[in-house]
Amino acid sequence: MLTFVGLGLFGEGDITLAGLECARSADLLFFEQYTSRLMGTTPQGMERMFGKPIRVLGRREVEQEPDVILVPAQDRTVVLLTGGDPMVSTTHADLRLRAHARGIATRIIHGPSIASAVCGLTGLQNYRFGKSCSLPYPAGKWLPTSPLETILRNLEQELHTLVYLDIQENRSMTIAEGIALLENMAGLLCREPPALYVGVARAGSSDQRVIAGNGPVLKDADFGSPLHILVVPAGLHPVEQEYLEAFAAL
Repeated sequence: MLTFVGLGLFGEGDITLAGLECARSADLLFFEQYTSRLMGTTPQGMERMFGKPIRVLGRREVEQEPDVILVPAQDRTVVLLTGGDPMVSTTHADLRLRAHARGIATRIIHGPSIASAVCGLTGLQNYRFGKSCSLPYPAGKWLPTSPLETILRNLEQELHTLVYLDIQENRSMTIAEGIALLENMAGLLCREPPALYVGVARAGSSDQRVIAGNGPVLKDADFGSPLHILVVPAGLHPVEQEYLEAFAAL
């Protein structure tokens, strides 16, 4: 049996009661932290909470060499812990399909995800979000413009965009870095950059921060430590406008 357990937004305390019970009763616990990061805890902290050792996995083991998970799941209860909600990542959907192909029973225990929490944090209405995009760090001279193209297509349809900022082993993209990259892309495409952004830092923590404004305002704002995420709103509904003014200093 392989169970995917979402840990939520920030720390080990965000896990659901069902997820906690499942983790504590599992034979083996694995934790991958490359698709998302829990900045409010550590594997050691989770081991104390769950009462058993946790093996931390990297991208290679989950995507290319999943036997480390799938072989024991054939006759033992195995749990893969992930940040947020497990199936937001296509990596985990692929792993579930691999398990299914081997006849391994699977289960999902969902956790809070930024994909849904962003609506409460910003007041932007869920049904008005279009396709999301990921914003990677440039690699040398490689700077793909597809993230901005996604944003511009959404804006043309009056849809908001959730922009996932890059997470790497030794750094996490900041809101200021993300906006600067989008501005560079706008220059390459001879387009105007977005006029309004909403930045969110440390969603789910006791010191989360949400600020709305134009590019210069958000690049100068102090969002503090990671994780950061960016939203590009379309034209605002009056209730969205009021919400951002009340809770995001618009």
